[in-house]
Amino acid sequence: MATKTMKPVSLRNKLKNMTDTNLLLLITIVVFFVMYIGAMLFLGKGFLKPQTFFNILNANAALIILACGMSLVMITGGIDISVGGVTALVSMSCAVYLDHHNGNVFVSALLALAIGLAFGLIQGYLIAYLDIQPFIVTLAGMFFARGMTTIVHTNPFNVENTAFKALKETRVLIPGMGSVNKAGNYVDAYIEIGVIVALLVVAALFVILRWTKLGRSFYAVGGNNQSALMLGVNVKRTKFYSHLICGLLAGIGGYVYFLHVGSGSASHASGAEMNAIASSIIGGTMLTGGVGNIIGTLFGVLSLSTIQNIVSSVGLDQAWWTGITIAAMLCLFLVIQSIVMSRKSTNGLKLPFKKMRKE
Repeated sequence: MATKTMKPVSLRNKLKNMTDTNLLLLITIVVFFVMYIGAMLFLGKGFLKPQTFFNILNANAALIILACGMSLVMITGGIDISVGGVTALVSMSCAVYLDHHNGNVFVSALLALAIGLAFGLIQGYLIAYLDIQPFIVTLAGMFFARGMTTIVHTNPFNVENTAFKALKETRVLIPGMGSVNKAGNYVDAYIEIGVIVALLVVAALFVILRWTKLGRSFYAVGGNNQSALMLGVNVKRTKFYSHLICGLLAGIGGYVYFLHVGSGSASHASGAEMNAIASSIIGGTMLTGGVGNIIGTLFGVLSLSTIQNIVSSVGLDQAWWTGITIAAMLCLFLVIQSIVMSRKSTNGLKLPFKKMRKE
């Protein structure tokens, strides 16, 4: 009997056969590691310490959660620019409740969830069932949240609640990842509680999008509404759920942000919605919908923060340098997305032309 020999699959063919979502995820991860390893090799300094990476997670735990919610909405073909305002409203409301009303930490967390759910419910209903443009609805939500933040309390202040301060100062030590400080003492690496919450959110959404019917519905609706309807997907309900979950995550992200800063202010989380959108795009989520990956969003946040740290380490501390760098990075990933998506049309045109030549 003749034995069949297996032909080796080339890297080019592997990349060609990958889905758009997986290919964009791979590109995001590669870009992040190239940037971070490059920073370690050429800048050294703090990048060689594991705590620098953990500090990126500590500072951006809330953004990771907000960006995950944003990615979910963008996968369905929508947008939500109210998440920054909701974060500020949650921080101020919880701060006032804890300090001015002698509140309980657990109840303050429930308050944050209630605020997020309220925004998700109202905005989701207006977008999904009244068919109002997501940008307009969430723009109104952003203005309302910012205005309500000022009404709740005008002046910024630090929270002095004892139980909250104890929770805020809680650290989770990472064994074997510490470093020696300038005084010659060994210091353990650590992460804040918010990082654990953020990673749990990433894991939960990854499971939902990959292995549940609801997750497949998000992609179907974002890919093509009419095709989703023909497949029996309830498009309106799916859009409603995406905004509801995004609102809930804005509440969770707002409380994680509050845990990190420990204060209430009307200026909190300014521009957070734009950073969430940028992180989602860098992570491989398409603005047109139907393509995206939560793991990519996580690496999108890490990439965004890493490039900001690199710019600062080089000595370009002015705000405009960070803005210019982020803009350049966004343009790069938009071009990459365009090239990846053009594979379909290119591959689709090759076959007819070959047939025409044979005829």
